[in-house]
Formats: sequence, structure tokens, C-alpha cells
Amino acid sequence: MKGRVLVAGFATRHVAQSAYRAGYEVCAVDHFCDQDLGWCTRDQEKFETLEDLPDAIERMARRHAFDLFVTTSGAEDLPVTIPLCGTPREKIARFLDKLDTQHFFEQLDVPVPRLLGAGEFPAMVKPRRGAGGWRNAVVQNAEELRAWESLYPDVPSIRQELARGVPASVCCITDGVGARAVATNEQFLQGRGESAFGFCGSVTPLDHPLHARMVAAAERIAAASGCSGTIGIDFVAGDGKAWAIEVNPRFQATVDTVEMACGCSLFQLHADSCAGRLPDSVPPPNQVAARRILFAERDLTVNADLALLKGLVADIPWPGTHFEEGQAVVSVYGSGATRTEALSVLDKHITTVRQYMR
Repeated sequence: MKGRVLVAGFATRHVAQSAYRAGYEVCAVDHFCDQDLGWCTRDQEKFETLEDLPDAIERMARRHAFDLFVTTSGAEDLPVTIPLCGTPREKIARFLDKLDTQHFFEQLDVPVPRLLGAGEFPAMVKPRRGAGGWRNAVVQNAEELRAWESLYPDVPSIRQELARGVPASVCCITDGVGARAVATNEQFLQGRGESAFGFCGSVTPLDHPLHARMVAAAERIAAASGCSGTIGIDFVAGDGKAWAIEVNPRFQATVDTVEMACGCSLFQLHADSCAGRLPDSVPPPNQVAARRILFAERDLTVNADLALLKGLVADIPWPGTHFEEGQAVVSVYGSGATRTEALSVLDKHITTVRQYMR
């Protein structure tokens, strides 16, 4: 065993699984505590709201001694006494605020959607804090902007010009000085409703004419960020430009497809880079990997044991779990030699899984 790791955040399965495969003993503090989190952890502590997270971490820390503390979304800026394996709070803060991130991109002179003034439309409106794109929306006029503001009252926001193209990201590792790109990813977005820009899956690697430009920009951004470990830089690739959108200063939701495609241990790369060791190179992808999150299309209870589909799915709910319309139910995988083949396999697996979600 390389050491005992505590992974904490809203969803941790992807990181806990990577750490477990890398030879660490893992405990997790997690909102979901799905079945497969238990398969790769020694102990789990469940919490309901992010306000409950610090107390849940404290309870776990009283039960075990830890060598490393790793965060996912929701836990990035929490103070803890366990040795941090990741970006310090004081350096992570500006990337949790989209306005500060905007200014960071502007200072680096990388392409970024322009901030819009009063009365400029259409606009992409985003809360200044928050992950996953869940409350982002395109507003065409002042009336639609007021409707968004009434839906999310007292939520500070920014408005940007629209960047049209393929949603993408680059997974990087950094030691706080230099950086290496590990993989490029295409991102799936929900595409409709109040969560139209919400993340719902990925394909690794991304085959796009702007691939090299995104990699170069991402490595420059990551090296200048002051972050440590694995971070993700979101882009929109289109109109001959790779628009920088966000910096995710933590493990990203693309961990699964990155590891499946490249055959690497992202957790070990993360731990090594936090210790100041960047590899000279990273393995190139040897296949195309895809993941899609399935959401409840209506209120439903999953009574079937989706663990029977182990290998095709992840984030496996316990039998009898109830889901409200719009909630994430399970992740489904597909892989192949090409993007077309990987998505074809993914579609077949989704068809299989949906039979258990009636």
C-alpha cells in the first residue's frame, strides 16, 4: 500500500477508483455513496448538503489517520489538517470565481469570450461560482435575463459573448511551474431545459483541427495557474479559435475516459506532480473511450441491481433508490478503435441499461 488517502467532495467515485487502482488505500466523503464507491474504498461517509461536508470530513478523520487529502467539486477551498495533495486554497480561489478566471485569461492573452456590457445580447449568463455548467444559459434580451435572475435571485453572475463550437477540455498535470497535457476531451452537454449546458459525459481523445492549439494554450494556462496536480481547462473549439472558458483546479469528470483511452493512472500522475515530479511524456491514447451520464426522464425508482452490468456502467445506485426527474442515475461506458465505434458501443450499452430504468 502506497498510503491512505481521503477523497472528499460532492462526487468522488472517479477519483477514489483511480487512487485504488494506483495502489492506495482509500476512504471517501461523498454525497452519493453509490455501490461501486464501496468497491474501491475502505470506509465512506455520506453527507446531504455542502454545508454538511466539513463535519463529515471531521468524522472520517477521527476514525482514520490519512497520508493525503484530495478534493473534488465542493471541497476545494475547505481548511483541513490532513496533508493536501492538490492546489492550496489560496491559489485555487480565483478559479472558483468565473470573473477572476476571466481576468486571468485576459492577462495571459489567450482567446476568451468577451464580457458584455449592459444591453448587449445575446449573452451567455453564468453564476460567478459553481461547477458543471448547470445554471448557465443563453439569454436573447433583457426580459430573458430578468427571468434568469428571478430564477436564481441574489446569485452574482457574469455575461459573456457567445462562443460557438465544440465543447472541449484538456486534462493537464502541473507542478506549479511547468505543465503537461495528458489528453483532450470532447464534452457532452445536456442540451435542453434549465441544465442545457450541464456536463453529461465525454469522449477521449478529441479529434479536432484545433487540437494542437488547445494543447498549447492549456499547458500555458496550467503552468501559469500556480495549481498543483491534475487540472482541467475547458474550451469551445470553433470559428478558427479555441476559446478558453474555465479552469477546473481539481480532478475532472473526464477521469474515466482519460484513463480508459490512455491506459494511464491519472491519480499517480497527480500525486507525482504534486510532489514536483512531472513526466517527460505521457502515453498517447490507444483507443477511444466514451462515457455518458443518464438522467431520470421522470420520477422513478431503480429497483434492479445495476451492479449486474459491472463493466458497462459506473456510479451504480443501490436497488430501491428513488430519483426525481432530471437527477443523474448512472454512467454508461463505450469504447472502440474510432469515435464512431466507441459511440456505437455506448449507444448499445445505453439501450441495455435503460431496460432497468423503467
